[in-house]
Amino acid sequence: MDKRKVITAYRRGFITIHECAQILGIDSLKILEMVNDPQKDEPPDSFRKQSING
Repeated sequence: MDKRKVITAYRRGFITIHECAQILGIDSLKILEMVNDPQKDEPPDSFRKQSING
């Protein structure tokens, strides 16, 4: 499953932080770092270039 989708589900309140960590298979503290990282919201550069040029 796409990590961004799981984090978005957590941010929207559909799942708890513990469930988010379980789905991604990582530690709850690590998931907090991912959730609080603003760069995680942006799509990868290659995706951005394709959507602009495509």
